[in-house]
Amino acid sequence: MKKLISAILLVAALFAANPAKSQVKFGIKGGLNVTNMSFSSKDIDKSNRSGFFIGPSVKFTIPIVGLGIDASALYDQRDSKLDSKTVTQKNVNIPINLRYNIGLGSLLGVYFAAGPQFGFSLGDKSFDITDLKSAQATAAQYKLKDSQFSINVGAGVTLLKHLEIGAAYNIACGKTGDVSYLDAAGKVVSSLPGATTRTNAWQVSAAYYF
Repeated sequence: MKKLISAILLVAALFAANPAKSQVKFGIKGGLNVTNMSFSSKDIDKSNRSGFFIGPSVKFTIPIVGLGIDASALYDQRDSKLDSKTVTQKNVNIPINLRYNIGLGSLLGVYFAAGPQFGFSLGDKSFDITDLKSAQATAAQYKLKDSQFSINVGAGVTLLKHLEIGAAYNIACGKTGDVSYLDAAGKVVSSLPGATTRTNAWQVSAAYYF
């Protein structure tokens, strides 16, 4: 991970040193994701669901070298189901990817991208769950973390120099939420063993750069 961040900083330095030879494009990016929630507790059933993301994007490219950076500020919504409760995770995600571009002519190109993503939770962060298999408590509470750190790995194609179609896998680093037991009064009495979660996602995106 440190090597990837160092490479991103190196490309940024090359861009700053050669602004005349570099290209900057602004655009908008959006797409769909399929959430893959890793959840080890046997007391709660889970199922994965889909979501979406959208927001402004910018990319920097050094044409001769083929290296570049893209960065976005995305509203990201991911849904998962814990027993009968749908948990909606709303984030502002900021992915910063190192890119390698291969031109296949004036109308087509291929790119590979990877980099860190910083997420900040919006909206509700706590969700009550009532259909537990365990008799240790009357209910449980699932609580999202205020912020998340993850890594994106993906590839795609560039069409007509403006449109990009890509696919990526977003890998959570660390837990994204915790589950705790509640008593009859609604107070937390203990944590479910092994009930931390990680929310990964497959993503399909489209971006248009002006």
